[in-house]
Amino acid sequence: MWLELQIFGFRALWSPYYLLFVLILSIVYFIITGPKRMQGESKPSTFQQVMFYSGMVLLYIIKGSPIDLMAHIMFSAHMIQMALYYLLFPLLVIKGVPVWIWKKVFDVPVLSPALRLLTRPLISLLIFNGLFSIYHMPQIFDYAKSSEIAHAVITTVILFTAFCMWWAVYSPIEETDRMSPILKIGFIFANGVLITPACGLIIFSGTPLYDTYSQSGAWLQAMSLCVPTDVLAGLSNQLSGPEYFTSMPLLNDQQLGGIIMKVTQEIIFGVIIAHIFFSWFNRERDTIDPLPAHVQTDT
Repeated sequence: MWLELQIFGFRALWSPYYLLFVLILSIVYFIITGPKRMQGESKPSTFQQVMFYSGMVLLYIIKGSPIDLMAHIMFSAHMIQMALYYLLFPLLVIKGVPVWIWKKVFDVPVLSPALRLLTRPLISLLIFNGLFSIYHMPQIFDYAKSSEIAHAVITTVILFTAFCMWWAVYSPIEETDRMSPILKIGFIFANGVLITPACGLIIFSGTPLYDTYSQSGAWLQAMSLCVPTDVLAGLSNQLSGPEYFTSMPLLNDQQLGGIIMKVTQEIIFGVIIAHIFFSWFNRERDTIDPLPAHVQTDT
């Protein structure tokens, strides 16, 4: 497939404009947290810097590398993109930004009430999973892929709700860290349960669900979101659909996408649950009074 993708050119494959966007975000982070940061505020730790810059690298891989192009060709690639974008990227940013910056964001008068409401565990749980499932309804999905503005707005809103969902688990601000470790584990289990119906419908569907991948006109319209117009116009007579790039039947690709999303979600959630549990266990163990080194007995 890699050789076939070369027909779209460098801009479509590596998106230099998105690379510039990611570099600007990284520079802004460096300026805000660097030597000229606000007086009295601490510099981010090495761990935080690694988390944030890793998030920026991941963001470019997700949205600026050939993965983004492939996501418009194969549904399985789209699901890889979604899993990384919504289930991993927000975690890296939340962990990478210093607490004092988050506090200032949550203290903005206009934003504060909305953020404090939307990051409540039950609300964030239902909104994120609800919007993710609605987005993958065929009518909504095909509409989003037909309009650059609609696609950008819809995916950005879901990303925001993903941040709210993960904030409920890993809030760096003490007053918004509302759940005990056992409740956080239950919260993540609930996420896994709520995302299952959407994945199940995709996996067990007997027909291709999305015109974006099965109808040549809708597919070319979706490709225009990531391929320059002049390049796509020159190739429109040559391309008819995803079958030009892969021999995998559409239904199998769709089913594989649902499986990838579910398995990736289980892996990420499993790692997070293990981290929460062992952190909790170690913290509780440290609070137990140690046994005396030796006990003297009367003889």
